[in-house]
Amino acid sequence: MMTMLDRFGADINKAFLAKRKRLETFTKSSVKTSHQKIEQLWRVQQRDRSKVTVDYCTQFNAVFSQWDTDVQKSEDNEEKLLSMFQHQQKMFKHKRASQSQRLKTLKQLLEQYIQLVFSCHLVLLGWSLDTMEKTHVSQQGAAQGELHQEMALFQKKILSDTQQQEMATVRKSLQNAGS
Repeated sequence: MMTMLDRFGADINKAFLAKRKRLETFTKSSVKTSHQKIEQLWRVQQRDRSKVTVDYCTQFNAVFSQWDTDVQKSEDNEEKLLSMFQHQQKMFKHKRASQSQRLKTLKQLLEQYIQLVFSCHLVLLGWSLDTMEKTHVSQQGAAQGELHQEMALFQKKILSDTQQQEMATVRKSLQNAGS
């Protein structure tokens, strides 16, 4: 009986060892297959991440390059506009100074003319010096008032014309800069 039990135990042991060996082989095979699948999955994911990174870098560089170009164009346009504005400002100051000088000259000529005309009239009429002076002062005041009104209107007209010319020049320059 003992021999039988020993054989039965030995058979169980052999069966157990065979099952253990198959389990180890199956486990090793399963681990090896899982490891290969994980490595393959990792390579695919790494390739996909690399592709996404390259695509992102390409798009980012294109947008950044365009942005940099736009900034440069804006700076160039700003410099041009500043230069045009300074030029227009100088022209406006120059025109204003020359218009002011012309108005002063006109005023002097008018005053000389008024004095000459009144002097001639008074001499012809034979008025006294006192009467002539009073008449002269009142006429001169009236004439100066009219002259000031005319000069103010003339100055407004000149300023308006100058501003319109300058605005037309600025519009034309902006259109040219925009083209």
